[in-house]
Amino acid sequence: MDIERFRVKPGDKVDLSRLDPDDTGGFKGDKDQAAQVIADHTKRLDVLQELLYAEHRRKVLIVLQALDTGGKDGTIRHVFDGVNPQGVKVAAFGVPTPPELAHDYLWRIHQCMPGKGEIMIFNRSHYEDVLVVRVHNLVPPELWKRRYAQIIEFERMLAEEGTTILKFYLHISRDEQKRRLQERLDTPDKRWKFKSSDVEERQFWPEYMKAYQDVLNKTSTEWAPWYIVPANRKWYRNLVVGHVIRNALEGLRMSYPQPEDDPTNVVIE
Repeated sequence: MDIERFRVKPGDKVDLSRLDPDDTGGFKGDKDQAAQVIADHTKRLDVLQELLYAEHRRKVLIVLQALDTGGKDGTIRHVFDGVNPQGVKVAAFGVPTPPELAHDYLWRIHQCMPGKGEIMIFNRSHYEDVLVVRVHNLVPPELWKRRYAQIIEFERMLAEEGTTILKFYLHISRDEQKRRLQERLDTPDKRWKFKSSDVEERQFWPEYMKAYQDVLNKTSTEWAPWYIVPANRKWYRNLVVGHVIRNALEGLRMSYPQPEDDPTNVVIE
């Protein structure tokens, strides 16, 4: 799989209206064949995560952004299915709490950064502060506009301190979102996930598309790249995300540390 086709290179001009959320990238196979590839990725990720944890030198941050029903939870569940949870953590960012509002907008984000040997997955992230706040006019434009540069420098600092950053925008269509919301209403064991606010947010679809385009165009860097993942087909979404993460971890060329004591002379009786 050519993962570079999903990566937003610095200077690229993204037009989401021209990217097909149904795209499967010419994958030569069906959903069942993809499931086997995804399982292979997960098996390999389990090994790589253990190696990351054992080496205890680097950190990995995975950012998942999408509109409602975009598949953030499903991506986490399927891509990391079977991976040892000891070294993988998930942070979800909702409406800021009063203590969080008393600090700068990156304060709550920095507290959730991965430690050495950890993979941290953000279900939504600091990018909400140039998405939701913009669409709903929660702060003046001059305030959120300067946050692009602040976020770039924040991520640069993280990368220079040993954090590998991978950011994914899960790209679904408006029709697919409608289908998934209806499925939540129609399926008793999924109805708990339905919120009327999700329907209300649909009226802001054009504004969100423009906000996301600016995020992708302005904040994809060499040290913290964005990947636009066609996400109408869940199996293809999982395939792409798993492949990108696996490729990035293998690129770290990690190695197991030497034991503290020389095991050659150890005799266990």
